[in-house]
Amino acid sequence: MKFLDQAKVYVKSGDGGNGCMSFRREKYISLGGPDGGNGGRGGNVVLECVEGLNTLIDYRYQQHFKAQRGNHGMGSDRTGAGGDDSILKLPQGTQVLSEDKETILADMTEIGQRIVLLKGGDPGRGNASFKTSTNRAPRRTDPGYPGTEMWLWLRLKLIADVGLVGLPNAGKSTFISAVSRARPKIGDYPFTTLHPNLGMVRRDDGELVIADIPGLIEGANEGHGLGTRFLGHVERCGALLHLIDGTEEDVVESYKTVRTELDAYGDVLRDKTEVLALNKCDALLDEEIAEKKAALEKTTNGPVHILSGVSGLGVDSMIHVLFDEVAAAHLRAMDVEEEEFQP
Repeated sequence: MKFLDQAKVYVKSGDGGNGCMSFRREKYISLGGPDGGNGGRGGNVVLECVEGLNTLIDYRYQQHFKAQRGNHGMGSDRTGAGGDDSILKLPQGTQVLSEDKETILADMTEIGQRIVLLKGGDPGRGNASFKTSTNRAPRRTDPGYPGTEMWLWLRLKLIADVGLVGLPNAGKSTFISAVSRARPKIGDYPFTTLHPNLGMVRRDDGELVIADIPGLIEGANEGHGLGTRFLGHVERCGALLHLIDGTEEDVVESYKTVRTELDAYGDVLRDKTEVLALNKCDALLDEEIAEKKAALEKTTNGPVHILSGVSGLGVDSMIHVLFDEVAAAHLRAMDVEEEEFQP
């Protein structure tokens, strides 16, 4: 299945049904009076967050979604049936934005979440509704009210616990294939990964979802390379795993390049917990590993983990570190929510 994380669609709620003008015609009953029924309400445009989807590819081949209009009223005081809703089934993590791409209309974060985005048009009234003590035979009806239409942008931000970041060829795809059953494309050239990949890491006490995004280069915030478009997929992560290619001559510069792009993206990534790992250490001598690790620790003032996705060096311990960091991030998020709700 091809990955698509952005789509533009047109939606329209259904028009209300027209009211009916009718008079009762029955043998032996003269002056039966009005009996025109009201129209039916137009269908709504509904957003639904469903399980089992992780791409917006369905919205590439169908961009127009219109709810059914309400049926017209009928004689014998019969009300028209309401129109069927148009339901857009969306993967978890989808944001719905207006046409300007700035106003967020809905954020689908929970499975089963349903939001009525556009309400259907109100129904028109039949002539029976206008009957009064002084107007016994009204010949007035109301048409149904039109529905609402608009263009929307759907933007998917994957729900993952850990986001993998780093320069191209830092070994992100190799790492995610080593810890999960994900099988991303792996090659010895830059930008092998062109779209995000998800991997599920299992431990006895739980599961962890890791998102592998395309590599960043210097100037990505200005649109160089693949830009920062895919960084939205790690906005919701509890922690970031920053992989640095240990075979690079200047690992400190590699770290600063990616860190600059993360900071330029905004506070949402700048303040996230970062786990730093020196990757591809199977290709380095012990002296080189010690030297580059010390240089990174001096720059970051934090621990640097030794890792190799090919040989499995440090992979098991890294999994435990990621589980601990994600658990700590969840606790911090719960504490913030409690503070916000305290009177």
